[in-house]
Amino acid sequence: MRRLAAALLLAALVSPAGASAQRWRPDAAGAAAWAAARQGAITFAVRTPERLYGRGLDRQVPCASVIKAMFMVTYLRQADVRDRPLERADRGLLAPMIRRSDNVAATRIRDLVGNAAIVRLAEDAGMGRFEIASIWGLSSITARDQTRFFLGLEDLLPERHRAYALRLLRTIVPSQRWGMGAVVPDGWRLHFKGGWGSGTGAVDHQVGLLRRGDHRVAIAVLTTGSPSHAYGKATLRGVARRLMRGLGPRRTGTAGPAEGSIESSR
Repeated sequence: MRRLAAALLLAALVSPAGASAQRWRPDAAGAAAWAAARQGAITFAVRTPERLYGRGLDRQVPCASVIKAMFMVTYLRQADVRDRPLERADRGLLAPMIRRSDNVAATRIRDLVGNAAIVRLAEDAGMGRFEIASIWGLSSITARDQTRFFLGLEDLLPERHRAYALRLLRTIVPSQRWGMGAVVPDGWRLHFKGGWGSGTGAVDHQVGLLRRGDHRVAIAVLTTGSPSHAYGKATLRGVARRLMRGLGPRRTGTAGPAEGSIESSR
């Protein structure tokens, strides 16, 4: 009986869904081939706790509004914020900045926390090629660094404010849920932030954290030089859909290593 009980416990701990999620690998080769046929410069990264895959992992690009996720974490980590309840004034800055990408709120938060605190956050997150700029939207990011930041997001956030911050990133307004926001696999929750260059296509980025139970996948898709914002959004969707392939509950783990997949050290 004891052996049977132990076997049943092991089966519960190592569920088919959990085991298949651990075996999953992104179709990085398929995403890279598709990106190569698109206009503009496209880099991406996919990071799990074990592996990193990508294209142009260390190419620096202007961050646009993607940096607002870093602003939020920096604000919540402040000594006079991290351990107290959030007030109406706090939420009145954070929610518009994240959910509808309000630039005025973002500038206010950047001015409150200061550039040095944002750089310290980047260092704590292990972002080796992040560079702050006086015009915050021109700060430099890379796909490698952004997935490192988003995969570690839960640990970087103060415990008291973790659920609130994740909820903001999960509830981006419907009008901005394009790209990866439109192709979230069933059974996964996406917490993400986008950045775009005033609707011109000059910059169209998205970075997100996918969560399902204990499993985590971070994805960054960074594009510059698209002929239009609509084209850039289509690029984000196409790359993200290929990178997320196989993560749905019925298909998770069925896609083994992609032929010629791009795999890198962390």
